[in-house]
Amino acid sequence: MKHSVELVIARYKEDVSWLGEVGFPAIVYDKSGQVSCRSAEQTTSISSDDTPPFTTIPLPNIGRESHTYLHHILTRYPEFPDYTVFLQGSPFFHMDEGTTPAVLRANLDALMQRNVHFKGLAYYNIRCDRLGRPHHLREPQHQGKWAGWGRDIPVGEIYSRLFAGPVPEVFNTRAPAGLFLVSRQRLLSRPLGLYRAAMNSILADPDDAFNTGHAMERLWYLVFNGYGALNRDDYPDALIEPPGLSPEKETP
Repeated sequence: MKHSVELVIARYKEDVSWLGEVGFPAIVYDKSGQVSCRSAEQTTSISSDDTPPFTTIPLPNIGRESHTYLHHILTRYPEFPDYTVFLQGSPFFHMDEGTTPAVLRANLDALMQRNVHFKGLAYYNIRCDRLGRPHHLREPQHQGKWAGWGRDIPVGEIYSRLFAGPVPEVFNTRAPAGLFLVSRQRLLSRPLGLYRAAMNSILADPDDAFNTGHAMERLWYLVFNGYGALNRDDYPDALIEPPGLSPEKETP
């Protein structure tokens, strides 16, 4: 059975020419400021004779890839293809050694043929507590790399905003680096309000100074685990307005 599929790419300034070799339709959300940004709805179609087209959409450079993914979900809901693949602009560093665009295409085809509903695509998993520990956001060599350097990751706090019931003591992150495939069924297993709640958390921390985007990276596998009992009944009806942004923050 042939499935419909779309790639969603969170790009800053990475070279995304590899999309042609993967060969699936794609939307590239560009936060580099190099794409005309008169409107977040303005798009630029790019294609060639032998590759499927992809579309570039400019977004403000906030909230890491979590903002990009949530923007896409909120914009598209509920009209998704059978599968959506969420990737950063340069994903191969986080994948198994030797993964090329052709290998990625083959891996995605195999997952869809097996009707897998969710799969993290990084080569590793992360096990952490409610504060994201252990993590590398206090390591001296990373100082200045992230706005939230020196702070913990509020995994438990963000979980409590998104899901019903007690907050787990331990989280087994299955989609580190924000690289994953998810089925339409799993995207729709969460109400629109959950995605609004997640986006509101991101918009309240646009520079990721409190590591909200890092926390979402640890929680995607729970967002898409299909367990309906985790859905709350008090999600927000609207998005908040983000506060003023710090200039020229590079947020991958």
